[in-house]
Amino acid sequence: MKVEPRDAERFTARPPDKLIAVLVFGPDQGLVRERAERFVRHIVPDLNDPFRVSEIAEDTLLADPARLADEAAAISMVGGRRVVRVRDAGNSSAELFARFLDEPISEALLVVEAGDLTKSAALRKVFENTDMAAAVPCYLDSDRTLDDVVRSAMKEAGLDIEPAALAEAVSRLGSDRGVTRRELEKLALYAQGEKTVTIAHVQAVMGDESELRMDKVCDAAGEGDTVRLDRELTRLWESGTSAVAVIRVALGHFQRVLLFRAKADEGAPPSKLIDDAKPPIFFQRKDSFRNQLTRWNVEQLEQALQILYDAELLCKTTGMPNEAVTGRALFNVAALARTR
Repeated sequence: MKVEPRDAERFTARPPDKLIAVLVFGPDQGLVRERAERFVRHIVPDLNDPFRVSEIAEDTLLADPARLADEAAAISMVGGRRVVRVRDAGNSSAELFARFLDEPISEALLVVEAGDLTKSAALRKVFENTDMAAAVPCYLDSDRTLDDVVRSAMKEAGLDIEPAALAEAVSRLGSDRGVTRRELEKLALYAQGEKTVTIAHVQAVMGDESELRMDKVCDAAGEGDTVRLDRELTRLWESGTSAVAVIRVALGHFQRVLLFRAKADEGAPPSKLIDDAKPPIFFQRKDSFRNQLTRWNVEQLEQALQILYDAELLCKTTGMPNEAVTGRALFNVAALARTR
């Protein structure tokens, strides 16, 4: 069945008993994970229960299609309904899930997580075209939904929040539900002992999400993903972020990739470099960073850095629009990433 965005929260809170499979997808990966975990907890309170929760990578399923049916048919040693969880799924696994749903062989709940999918995506169609399954979208929070998220989080912590503080908090949030939850946890902890969250509390403890968005721009350029790069740059410009600040963050990012690439060429394991990085790489960026290390070589990285140096100079010495200069430079970097 197809779940409309406006109904996604209600559906996640009270899924139908007949549901045997759910696809949770969308551009907000923090919200995708949050809702997927809520579906799991409807069946198994402990996400890490080894007897009732099985996690499978899409690559594993594609290499061994029978694995899905085997995991779904397995019987828990401690009793109770089981959950099979598949992360980072894509259209390549659509046919496999279609066969599974044609002849379900167990009562296990299948929870599949995916990124942003178009309306015509094969994976979406599989889950939308049967009453036993559902496709639940996870789009970026609007100011209206963020109001509810912030109020709810503060209420759970036993706190009220002033209107001005609410508006300030919403202005600093929005592109990832996981980041939003962490920021609100910090805010609630900081305001403990008070009855009401004030704007001073918000300004003291909540970060400006433009830093996170700049990291997303760097990762999109580093992976050669021009569609994602265009989307994230648009968000940065709409938020009023300085173009020069974006270039400087990008320079720092690609200098770090160059350092790691050089060490990897000398024999250091890339995974160890990433895990031992100081300052640490945020866990949600590790896969992207690993992909970039594989994609780039030292010569290409030096070219990318020169493109960014030139762009910074243009921003400071010409009358050209800084956003246009920065955007062109990052798209040129993304083009390099696509050149093996």
